[in-house]
Amino acid sequence: MLTARFRRHVYAPHAHDEYTIGVCVAGSEVIDYRGGRIRPGPGSIVVLAPGEMHTGGPGNSTDGYAYRALYAEPSLLTEGTLGGLPHFHEPLIDDPELAAAFRLTHTDLGTCPDPLEAESRLPWLLTALARRHSTARPASDTVPGAGGIALAVRDRLADELLSPPSLADLATDLGLSRYQLLRAFRSTMGVPPYAWLAQHRVARARGLLESGLRPAEVAALVGFADQAHLTRWFRRVLGVTPAAYRNSVQDGR
Repeated sequence: MLTARFRRHVYAPHAHDEYTIGVCVAGSEVIDYRGGRIRPGPGSIVVLAPGEMHTGGPGNSTDGYAYRALYAEPSLLTEGTLGGLPHFHEPLIDDPELAAAFRLTHTDLGTCPDPLEAESRLPWLLTALARRHSTARPASDTVPGAGGIALAVRDRLADELLSPPSLADLATDLGLSRYQLLRAFRSTMGVPPYAWLAQHRVARARGLLESGLRPAEVAALVGFADQAHLTRWFRRVLGVTPAAYRNSVQDGR
């Protein structure tokens, strides 16, 4: 992932082995690509194919340009589609909903200490991009035995709370792609695996805080990366910080 802001910088012609997916967040940019010129503005999505030469520079001499980019292995765009690598006829995409989701995901994962969260959110986002705007045909969203798959994943995550398996390992063990596992879990549980695991950890953390342990101690005991990670999810689920929750319990007693 890359977050960039330039006033005058111009990239020399170059190519990447991965898909380059970017969202312009400020200013204007000019990109020479496939013999033409594209001009991303704020909120537009740019998709450049692997191996294709391109440049990049400011659209004017005063404002510069800023963007967030993701360099995605081709396999990340194929898990929910059929027919090989997706081809994007138009490199410049106008999709405000997807652009907003991309920016949020990019921001969150820039400080995310949870590998399972990153591994869950990226395939979902990139599959949506391929399905909406490429030539790839969507694969079926129906996963036979989805309920049983979700329960097996849930139980394994609960059992391995402190060192949960990766999404790729979970999928391989069940003979599924990561996207199929995500579909099965979300359709049954209503949330992706990382969110279920975080809520389960919060539930465990509540009991430990009620016993008098400090938030920093609790974070390690339930598998959060650190106290900040615990606080982020505790506030998201319960609306208060772990410290405030602990103090309220102690005051009540």
